[in-house]
Amino acid sequence: MRRARYQRKRLNEDNLYLINEVSRMVNLSQKRIREYEKEGLVKPIRESSTNNRLYSDFEIAQIQRINSLIHDRGFTLACLKNLLVLAPCWNIFDCPVKEQCSAYHLPWRPCYEVREYRETSCNGPCERCAVFLNRDMPKEKILEQLPPQK
Repeated sequence: MRRARYQRKRLNEDNLYLINEVSRMVNLSQKRIREYEKEGLVKPIRESSTNNRLYSDFEIAQIQRINSLIHDRGFTLACLKNLLVLAPCWNIFDCPVKEQCSAYHLPWRPCYEVREYRETSCNGPCERCAVFLNRDMPKEKILEQLPPQK
């Protein structure tokens, strides 16, 4: 825990947690949290000296929402990744202040692009957000017309 506190000061983050702490907080196994990272749904900070994963409150909130979408709403990982490139961030992450956000008023633009020239309501860093992490995923038509049946 001492290392995380030291790293907090260097990164100017208020709350950083090790994966075992996050696991208890979100009631998920460390393996599941690492799987979310591997799938590009969350990107924790890496401590330079030990390579330990450090999670801020932002990543914890994203883990909780992703887990909810998967387990409560029935999304698969593949479906969720498609959703991240097709749907606006405020809809995916159920933003409570979406009407006050520039990204809400420009829904055809990804939030990370809007943030380049306007302020958004999200306080998290774009480079660690699931929407930004999946920005290079191709936008595929998910409801293509089926071929006629014979």
